[in-house]
Amino acid sequence: MKLAIGSDHAGFPLKEELKIFLAERGDHFEDFGTFEPEPPVDFPDIALAVAKAVIAGSFKAGILICGTGQGMAIAANKVPGIRASLCTDVISASFARSHNDANILTLGQRITAPHLAQEILRIWLETAYAGGRHQRRLDKIHDIEQEFCSLKA
Repeated sequence: MKLAIGSDHAGFPLKEELKIFLAERGDHFEDFGTFEPEPPVDFPDIALAVAKAVIAGSFKAGILICGTGQGMAIAANKVPGIRASLCTDVISASFARSHNDANILTLGQRITAPHLAQEILRIWLETAYAGGRHQRRLDKIHDIEQEFCSLKA
């Protein structure tokens, strides 16, 4: 699986640890920045770059890290077709994939210890979308996106 990964300055240390984890697993990834821990880095810029890469099909999924993961999730979810999920435990990681077919995982450097972040990421990567009854809900999310994308500001 080819992954896009990115962080702002607050998420930089955890991103660097997760890159080592991914390399050890043999996963292929591309780093979309930031490339140093110095502020300021605006998380919406990184979230947009990763979300665009996932939607374009260049990457199967994305990983975004900021201080809490909230900002990255909010920004990435503005891109139609993105289902970014902030996960703080392995159960939410499993359900984000199996029920919601999340295509971007967001994590928080300030709230998730590195060993837990690795386990969340592992579960998220190894869990398949269950389909079935869950597809009807994803179709409704798609319909919401289409309705609001067609509105003129």
